[in-house]
Amino acid sequence: MSLVALKNLFYGKTITPLPRPRSNTSWTNASEPLLSPTDRSPRPPESFKHGDLESQHPISSQPSKPKSKGFRIDARVISDATIGLSDGLTVPFALTAGLSALGNTKFVIYGGFAELIAGAISMGVGGYLGAKSESASYKAQKEEVQLLVATDPHAVTTTLTQIFVPYNIPSRPLSEITASLSQSPHLVDFIMKFSHCLEEPASSRAFTSAATIALAYFLGGLLPLIPYFFVGVDQVYRGLYISIGVMVTALFAFGYGKTCAVVGWEGRRNVREGCWGGVQMVFVGSVAAGAAMGLVRGFSREDGV
Repeated sequence: MSLVALKNLFYGKTITPLPRPRSNTSWTNASEPLLSPTDRSPRPPESFKHGDLESQHPISSQPSKPKSKGFRIDARVISDATIGLSDGLTVPFALTAGLSALGNTKFVIYGGFAELIAGAISMGVGGYLGAKSESASYKAQKEEVQLLVATDPHAVTTTLTQIFVPYNIPSRPLSEITASLSQSPHLVDFIMKFSHCLEEPASSRAFTSAATIALAYFLGGLLPLIPYFFVGVDQVYRGLYISIGVMVTALFAFGYGKTCAVVGWEGRRNVREGCWGGVQMVFVGSVAAGAAMGLVRGFSREDGV
């Protein structure tokens, strides 16, 4: 300090010593040397050895992104497609097999197309009316719930309590929940969903259902007709045999896929159940086709055709 004062006195300058920079790294054991005679690499602090496990793994600077589940088809669309395909793969096949007994390919093609068009329209209209009925039922039930909420709060509280009974919620929290829900603007939707197990159908539900069922029926019923386009007029039985092979494969694939879509695709048990579902579809289609063909043959013999 005396030297600094003398310098200030003679030179007229104020020199302030710079502070020593502090290290950002805190070493817990300062008594130990950082470099050993045999190893010249710096030693890590003791906290790296014992405590902080997270510091031993690299931390990504970017947050992990959830995996995309990909595109998913609506379950209602799958249900409608299943209804259309199951009928389309069975009824037209039985009809074409029955018409094959007449011995003329043109009869099979014309009759099959007529049935396809009529059946697709009928199935589509049925799907449309069914979806409209579902929408009307939802609206009627919602009006009843709205009336109940407006006129009978005690009944609403009882309904809310019954919803939570299976969950064994204590009475005090349950009272708070029901009181809060009673003041909620979404009370009607809550009762519709959890008490009546109903959700509002989409506005396009009726048209989507009709189009899906009709298209699935038409495409499924078109398969047994395709072989008859590639055979002669008098080769109806050749077309029938090819149609049988195509339909057995299609029915088995449809039954297998429909079953495995529910139980799963992997594992011996699931594969076995899928094969059994395919065999059932083949059996149903074969019985229907055999019955139709036998009836047509019986009637044609009686009429002398």
